[in-house]
Amino acid sequence: MNTDCYKFCLSTYKTEYDRNLRQLKKEHEGKKVSETMLDEFDREAQKTAIRISIKKALQKFSDEPVAELWNAIYRAHLFRKSGISDLETINKVISADQSWKKSSGHAFEEMVKELTTLALHDTGIEIVLQRDLNTLIKANELANEPRDISWLREQIGANIFDLYCVLAIDDKKYCFGCVQAKTSIRDRVTRDREPSIHAMQSFFWSVIFVLDGDFLRLPKFINMVNGGSEEFRENGWHGMYVFSAKEQKDRIYPLAMDFELFKSHALQAAEQWQKRRQWFDSKWKAE
Repeated sequence: MNTDCYKFCLSTYKTEYDRNLRQLKKEHEGKKVSETMLDEFDREAQKTAIRISIKKALQKFSDEPVAELWNAIYRAHLFRKSGISDLETINKVISADQSWKKSSGHAFEEMVKELTTLALHDTGIEIVLQRDLNTLIKANELANEPRDISWLREQIGANIFDLYCVLAIDDKKYCFGCVQAKTSIRDRVTRDREPSIHAMQSFFWSVIFVLDGDFLRLPKFINMVNGGSEEFRENGWHGMYVFSAKEQKDRIYPLAMDFELFKSHALQAAEQWQKRRQWFDSKWKAE
C-alpha cells in the first residue's frame, strides 16, 4: 500500500471523526446526554468520517486502486476503535470489524446520495434514502398509482433497496427508480440481482453503484450484469456504475466523481418512465 495514501487516509479519517463528534456534542451542550446517545454520536461521526475520507482520497489519489483506498480507511477506522496499529492483530478485534461493516455501508449510501444530488441539481430528479421515501409515502406525498405504492412499501419493509429515484412533475413527486449501493458485491451479487430483476419487471429503473468492482474481471460476474450467457440469459440491472472501472462493458459503466454519465442516464430513464413506461422493461438501455 502507498505509504502517503495510508497516512492521508489515517489523518483525514481522524480529523473528520473528531470534528463531527465535537459538533454533535456541541449541539447537545447543556443537555443530559445518555450512554445510548453517546454511542449514536460515535456511529454518526464515524459514518461521516468514512464518507468524507473516501471522497477526498478518490480525488487526491485517482491512480490508486479504489480497493486500496477503502482498505486504508478501514485500517484507520480499526486503529481508532482498537488502538492497535498492526492489521493482523486488528483483524482479531471483532467488535471493531463489525462496526466498520455497518458504518461503511451506510457511509457509501450517503456518499452516493450526496454526489448524485450535486449532479442532478435543477433536473427535477433526486436520489433519496430508503427512509426518506418511506416518509414521503407515509405523508401521502408520493403521487405514484396505488399499485406502485404497494410494491414500494414491500421493498421498504424487506429493506431491499438502499436508495430510490424520485422525479418532480408539476409539484408532484413520483418514484421511478430503485438503487443499490454496495462497496463490493462479490459475495452477494446473486442476492442483489434478483430484486433488481423484479424492479425492472415492475417497470422501474433499476441501477447499482459499486465502489470496488474488482470482481468484474471474471466472466461470471460480467454476465450477471449484462446477461447473454447460458446461466444468466437476461441482464441483472439497467446499469451498474463502478468507481474502479476503467472502461465500459455493455451495461457496466465507469463512474467519475462528477456523475455526469449517471446524470445523462437518469434523465433518459425519467423520460422513458413518464412517456413510454409500458416499454420500460429490462431490455431498455440508456444511450
